[in-house]
Amino acid sequence: MYIQHKKISIRILMVMIIAVGFVSCRNYKELAKVPQPDTKNLVRDAVENSADTTSLATIPWKSYFPDAKLQTLIGEGLKNGYNMKVALTRIQQAEAGLYMSKSAFLPSVGAAGRVDYTRLSSGKRGTDVFGYSSNINSLGITASWEADLWGKLNSQTKSKYAAYLNTLEYKKLIQTTLISSIAKSYYSLMAFDEQLRTTKETIVLLQKSTETLQALKDAGQITAAGVEQSKALLYSTQLSVFDLESKIRQQENAICVLIGRAPGAVDRNYINDQIIPSRMNGNISVRTLANRPDVKQAELSLQSAYALTDAAKAAFYPTFSINTLSVGFAAGGVTNFFSPANLAAEIVAGLTQPIFAKGQLKGNLKISKAQQDEALLTFSNTLLVAGQEVSDILFSYKSSVSKNEWRDKQVESLVKSVDYTQELLKAGEANYTEVLSAQQNLLSAQLSKVNDKLDQLTQSVSLYKALGGGVQ
Repeated sequence: MYIQHKKISIRILMVMIIAVGFVSCRNYKELAKVPQPDTKNLVRDAVENSADTTSLATIPWKSYFPDAKLQTLIGEGLKNGYNMKVALTRIQQAEAGLYMSKSAFLPSVGAAGRVDYTRLSSGKRGTDVFGYSSNINSLGITASWEADLWGKLNSQTKSKYAAYLNTLEYKKLIQTTLISSIAKSYYSLMAFDEQLRTTKETIVLLQKSTETLQALKDAGQITAAGVEQSKALLYSTQLSVFDLESKIRQQENAICVLIGRAPGAVDRNYINDQIIPSRMNGNISVRTLANRPDVKQAELSLQSAYALTDAAKAAFYPTFSINTLSVGFAAGGVTNFFSPANLAAEIVAGLTQPIFAKGQLKGNLKISKAQQDEALLTFSNTLLVAGQEVSDILFSYKSSVSKNEWRDKQVESLVKSVDYTQELLKAGEANYTEVLSAQQNLLSAQLSKVNDKLDQLTQSVSLYKALGGGVQ
């Protein structure tokens, strides 16, 4: 009768364990839906429900940057760049943390051997000081397990899963930043090349102008002061060549570091051959900001905070755990130790309700709620900064493009001014200062025109990154 009752008790306990196990198996991938900040008018002068910019953010980087030499540099950077490698190691760390958290649902199992040797002073013969001994040797498998009745372990795993997804977004953020940095550096390098070419062409013209002024001086038409001022302008322009060459060398080295290569030369095309994407316009939908990795990171951090708050709440409820579950052999000696007669099993289970934990549970819950509020504020601020960034880029691009027509007219007028003043100087109708001023202004306008093109290319890269482009 006792054996039958014992079997029934064991069956009931096993059924309870299985039922609790099913309750514990919740889906940790179902993250909480968090409050969404107000995105109305987030992007200044934006046009809602726009398809143009949405497609801009989803264009693969190889399509957005058609320059084959730039594509080669970006590909090399994604493969060898150290920041990308660091991002991958963070993903590996997060994967390990998630694996450990998922494993918390499973029992801890180990092999255990034990020798219990006891000496007593009371026994069959009466009272002998340490005159009686007992010995039990045991060997078997032990296990312990905590049931996740209230979702505490599941909430902790959700937090780890959100952290893992966060590292994936971090990798995307590093990728978009790296692509943007390489593209901007590449365009800057080509701009320096063009400025150097323009400067050298101007030097040739200044040399001819100096020769002309020298001839006029020899003819007594101008003073030596005019010749010396022309030479000074020539020397000043020649000095700028060294600065530009230094900038080119430094820019090449910077690109090499970005792509994980030792400093050296960088193969490139010409800035005048670069085409600015035609989709650069003001049709921005705030929904496209959701493609930004930093926005997704902020949202995932908020979801992680929600999960940790749930875990802190669940800590107030009772905990059901199997403290000891062992199956093996136990005997007083080692002779025939592994015989069926020495089989032994033990199970110790319990339900624990926290009553007084020295304020730890309440304190953890308050901390979790405060961290949740902080994460929500960070999420809102991240969206706000994203809107500002896109707004600034669009207006800066629009302003830069507006300069093109006027810059072309300025350069055209200055080219004519240089020609006219040189002819007037030869005819004695103009002085040398007008010629020098016209030449200096022309060089400045030509360099500014290169900067305008660089600025527009840079803004196109910035908008692509600001909308989350470059992850494909």
